[in-house]
Amino acid sequence: MRSMTAYGSGEYLDQNISISVEIKSYNNRFLEINHLMPAVLSSLEGTVDSVIKTHAQRGHVDVIVRIKNFHSKAEVCLDKGLLDAYMKAIAEAEKEQGRTIMVDFGSLNAIEGLFTPIIDESAEIYREGLLSAMDKALVHFDEAKDREGLVTRNNLRDLNSSLLQSLDTVVANAQSLDAAIKDSLKARFDQMLGEEGYDESRFLQEVAVMLVKYSINEEIVRLGEHAHQLDKLLDSPDPIGKRLDFLTQEMNREINTIGSKSMMAEVTNAVVVMKDCLENIREQMRNIE
Repeated sequence: MRSMTAYGSGEYLDQNISISVEIKSYNNRFLEINHLMPAVLSSLEGTVDSVIKTHAQRGHVDVIVRIKNFHSKAEVCLDKGLLDAYMKAIAEAEKEQGRTIMVDFGSLNAIEGLFTPIIDESAEIYREGLLSAMDKALVHFDEAKDREGLVTRNNLRDLNSSLLQSLDTVVANAQSLDAAIKDSLKARFDQMLGEEGYDESRFLQEVAVMLVKYSINEEIVRLGEHAHQLDKLLDSPDPIGKRLDFLTQEMNREINTIGSKSMMAEVTNAVVVMKDCLENIREQMRNIE
């Protein structure tokens, strides 16, 4: 079992460039990859996605890439027309105010569009370094997914065990529930008909109808099967998030049905505990891949 919540980082370094990669993920119903990378790497997004898909099946994944060039080949283009316009405006201001206005590089650099860096480079020169940094980041990423997944699995197993214990309480009272239905119905017949008596076959028919309506034996069997199936899934090496989601929906349906049919305090109390356990299971499984 693996968690969808994970983090990993890695770096590639040589005499010319430094490339750092961070990979963060958190729960999401489907796999969604978000790229936070320099524009020059846009052509490598497909390559990045292919690598990520071998390490994550579901979740929102942020891939953050930073590049530092130690020997930049960039050139800077100066917009001479824009500079002339600014200098002309400054000269007019000096003439109007009768004083000299000092202009430094910081002031000029603040003018949007005055200096434009021109970088003539291809994404391919970064491919090897990017993949190397990603490989290192994904080692930590996978370790985090496995580590968090183990903690979640142990927690889910404990919750499922508590649910099964409460189900045992329901099972222990199921036969008493059937007897209580018969006694309740017999008391009604006696109260309504009194000494006149009643047809035994008619009484048995009514008992059968009531047992069909209020018996919880089928729900007990199905819920037990689902809970044991959940326990087996926790040991599966494959992604189980979607299967667990469907399974817990079925478990919730059976628990609600048992609760709606309950006529005994012991069963009602056990249902409350099972619903609490299942809610915690569903909360935990939101981070399962």
